Amino acid sequence: MGRKFDYLADVEAFIAVVEHGSFTAGAVALSTTPSVLSRAVARLETRLGRQLLQRTTRRLGLTDAGRQYLEQARSAFSLLDDAGREVQGQEGELAGRVRLSVPTTYGHYRLPRLLARFARLHPRVQVDLNITNRTVDLVAEGFDLAIRLGHLPDSGLVARKLEDAALLLVASPDYIARSGAPQTLEELRWHVCLPFVMPRTGRLAPWAFREHERDIDWLPSSCIEISDDVLGVVSLAEHGVGICQSYEFIVRERLERGRLVELLPQLRGRSRPFSVVYAPHRRQSAAARAMIEVLVSEAMAGPGGVA
Repeated sequence: MGRKFDYLADVEAFIAVVEHGSFTAGAVALSTTPSVLSRAVARLETRLGRQLLQRTTRRLGLTDAGRQYLEQARSAFSLLDDAGREVQGQEGELAGRVRLSVPTTYGHYRLPRLLARFARLHPRVQVDLNITNRTVDLVAEGFDLAIRLGHLPDSGLVARKLEDAALLLVASPDYIARSGAPQTLEELRWHVCLPFVMPRTGRLAPWAFREHERDIDWLPSSCIEISDDVLGVVSLAEHGVGICQSYEFIVRERLERGRLVELLPQLRGRSRPFSVVYAPHRRQSAAARAMIEVLVSEAMAGPGGVA
């Protein structure tokens, strides 16, 4: 009887091409050549009788069959990894890899402490960290986990809340000296506001206030609009360009040093949630499960508690 799984190297080649975005990058990761990977994927497609990749001169894309096969193949490889670690009996020391995508706000201001904790607990786990404000496709792009902002739509993903991040309105002392500090929401309309353009919709993100137990979504307008990197609004505000709304965990140190001043504190009280999400039908590796537990437990118990 022939070997039943003699094609596993072709499956590994397919996964590498998808995860690294091209045959060339996949070949570098596997220490081989693009032509070897191209032949491996072609053999796999022939074996399955389905096209897995859509090849164009500019990019690679997954077909529906390819997306489904990729998800199941990753789960199978995760099972093999877990089985190997259990048999080796490494006294609970985890190994493997976790692919994690986070927004810039969390990636720069929250994740470093959490990731340092995870690295101390599990030094043999490789973490591939993607910091972007783009909403990645976890399955198609090969991510185990992602941290998402806001109330999540019914996407079918499992979400575990990390924190509710408080929002503050701030400006620099220099701006206040030049333009004064608004005392009411109506006065805010006459100031230079620094709104952010939401990547998914192309619309300005409303500012969130609470007045007399009533939630208010207020749409700022300005001759300056910031897109792609939401941290840009804080940098501009810090340099006296205008007023911005940001998370307390981002502006806290600047407030303590006097580089920013809180405005309209009577309108505080709103927050937005951050959550770690993952696909429910994809079996998580032991390393990914450990990452989830560190993110959830450490974020809630970190310095200052929930922001």
